[in-house]
Amino acid sequence: MPSGTQSGMPSGTQSGMPSGTQSGMPSGTQSGMPSGTQSGTAAGTSQGTSADASAGIMTDTRPETSADERKPEEMKQRFGADCIAEQTFEVELSEYDGKVWFVPYAPSVGNPAFRMHIIQNGKVLKEIEGYVPESLREETFAGLDAVSFFDVNYDDITDIVIIETYGNTSFAAVYYGYNDDYGAGFLSQEDLSGNISSQVEPLTVPNIRGFLSGGKKNGEFSSYQEAYRAVSRLYDMEDSNGRTYDLIYVDGDDIPELAAGYNGYYVSLYTFDGGKVYTLMDDWGYGAMGNAGYEYVPGDNRLRNYNNDYAGAVLYTTFMTVVPQRRIDISAEITTLNFDDVNGNGFPDESEMESVGKYSVNYMDGKEISEEEYASYNQGEYVYIQGKMSLEELLEKLK
Repeated sequence: MPSGTQSGMPSGTQSGMPSGTQSGMPSGTQSGMPSGTQSGTAAGTSQGTSADASAGIMTDTRPETSADERKPEEMKQRFGADCIAEQTFEVELSEYDGKVWFVPYAPSVGNPAFRMHIIQNGKVLKEIEGYVPESLREETFAGLDAVSFFDVNYDDITDIVIIETYGNTSFAAVYYGYNDDYGAGFLSQEDLSGNISSQVEPLTVPNIRGFLSGGKKNGEFSSYQEAYRAVSRLYDMEDSNGRTYDLIYVDGDDIPELAAGYNGYYVSLYTFDGGKVYTLMDDWGYGAMGNAGYEYVPGDNRLRNYNNDYAGAVLYTTFMTVVPQRRIDISAEITTLNFDDVNGNGFPDESEMESVGKYSVNYMDGKEISEEEYASYNQGEYVYIQGKMSLEELLEKLK
């Protein structure tokens, strides 16, 4: 998943929080199919795409200034002689404010690798390194056949899908977008790209979209079963690890949430409402750096995460809930000092180590709270969010 973390999520987790997650989430966690048609000769169309930057949703409208409307010489004069003019587009992407140029470059003497630039007002905002399967790295770049911009992985952030040819072999390359406290950009998804390339025939953007979601945009699913089938199949193709799944009831309605992940390492959580999938957790990591994992009280809309430092001398407890906007918000963050913090610096000094385990004081918003107040947040029988089924078992249950 895209690297980078959003501010305040529980420490020890991986990057990639869904777009729209508020700051102030537990420290150190990860940050979050609309239509959008391909452009290029391989797909038999020269149509471009534009994006609704506020929602990350692409529409099938033609860009105002696509390369089709400008002479290739003008594109090359503007962006360099090795830019691929027919696949250069001015678009709106959810990662950036305002229109940007997507400019791909063919390998050249000065730069022997295929690459892409995101450019705005003459400034390169991001250079994207081109992904090439290992089996084709000795082949010669033969062309960029198609480009499409849409939200592939249901996180309301625009992704990029391209089709390239090296030698006589065409393949798809998927780049997941991210936008967090560390910046915005795109990261290649090697396993997903390989799985799409080997399973979609003929390899065109409409066929890729049909393969991933039956051609439906996020928001057009007729049931949670249909939506979760699409999400879980995509999720399983993203990583060759043994990912597992479960259907759980977090927020108390009659529609289950989809839990997915690699037990002991990371977990994702999805919910469904009004034909649309919402990403609540996007590969939130745990199992290291004192992070025990993520728990919930079935049907009571309570989530909890324990995290500790200094071998348990400092315990961080984060209580969360799913809000109507279909994202996870923090209800309370409580710090427990299990030692006598004589100098008030918040961590055990050598002179205070003997007191570890003999004291326990809870703080919220910098103020000491009672055990009763702490217990009021900690009510309910919590169980860990983790997978219990294989993909095949989940798909059978979703029939």
